[in-house]
Parts: sequence; structure tokens; C-alpha cells
Amino acid sequence: MPFALAVFVVGISFGVLARSLGWGIIAPIVFSVIAFSGSAQFAVAAVLGAGGSVIAAILAAVLLNARFGPMGVAVAPYLKGGPLRRALEGQAVVDSSWALASRGGGRFDREFMIGATVPQAFAWIFGTAIGTVGGDFIGDPERLGLDVIFPAFFLVLLVEEIRGGRRAVVVALVAAVLALTLVPFAPPGVPVIAAACMAALVGLRRSP
Repeated sequence: MPFALAVFVVGISFGVLARSLGWGIIAPIVFSVIAFSGSAQFAVAAVLGAGGSVIAAILAAVLLNARFGPMGVAVAPYLKGGPLRRALEGQAVVDSSWALASRGGGRFDREFMIGATVPQAFAWIFGTAIGTVGGDFIGDPERLGLDVIFPAFFLVLLVEEIRGGRRAVVVALVAAVLALTLVPFAPPGVPVIAAACMAALVGLRRSP
């Protein structure tokens, strides 16, 4: 439930910001129902809000969500039922729930993971709905400082990632330098995609 509360607050922020970008009320809510991924949704909103193309926004979201591939592989042996049921249960693989359900040694508590995800899903969707509907009452997001949600959200993700050791720090620095170098010249969204691709290539190298 504490995770659900945090997700609810972030969901409101996403709804407000999406509404400020001219998405209307229905689109952000449907997006939250279908995607249910804060990092990917913020990436899409950030790229489109900066004038980037739809393709650039989608690629940024795909690269951010690529982490769910290996996470799904790790938890797959503990899912139950046939292909459809396993695919449905696999939707419960989100960062916090996956980490909380880990029991060490590659073992996962399936019921715990699903139970941790369900309230977060409702909180995210409901928070988005409140943010979009209440956007008109809140007014200009920049007046309340909500325009910093995008960079702050990704900064929190970065801080968590670089705790992984020296190689993670090197990957983050390489990606940051590449992105900052491309910002003055490349179309919106391209620096994010290029940085993510370069970081992935560096991260795949074996550490000495």
C-alpha cells in the first residue's frame, strides 16, 4: 500500500502534465490502462511535449521498458497455467513488485508479486484520471513547479541504477555526455534514444 500511495501521487502528476500537453481527458487514462508504465509514459510525454516525433517517443518508451524482458524471464518459472494465464500474470511484473517478490537464489513469490501490483495498477489509473480531470482546476503546471516532474522522475530512476557499481556509473556518464552533445543538433527525442542505445552497448561489455 505505501507503494500504491506513491504511485497514486505520480499518476496525478502524469495526468496533469498530459492534460497540459493537449492530450485531453480520455487519452491519458487509456494510455495508463494499456501501458501501466510510469517511466515509458513520462518518456512519451516528454518527447512529444518537446516537439519530437511519434516514432521517437515510441522508441524511447520501448528502450525504457526493455528491462521487463529479463525480469519476465526470471519470474516465468513461477507463473501458473497455460499461455494466456501466464501472459496475464506476467503483467504483474513491475519494478517494485518484482523486487519485493524476490526471495533470493532466483526464487520468486508469485502471489506476493501479483498482490503488490494490483493496488499499484488501480492507484496509477485512478491517479491519472484525477490528474486529467482536475487539470483545469490546477492550472498551469509550471506555476506549481510540476514541470520538473519529468527530469525529477528520471533522475530518481538514474540514482537507483547507478547504485549497481562502477560500471553503472560509467554507463550513466557516457549516456549523459552523448545526450547533452546531441541536444543542440538532433530533433527532440533522438538524444534520449541514442543515449539509451549507447548505454546498452556499454553495459553489455564485461567488466574487468
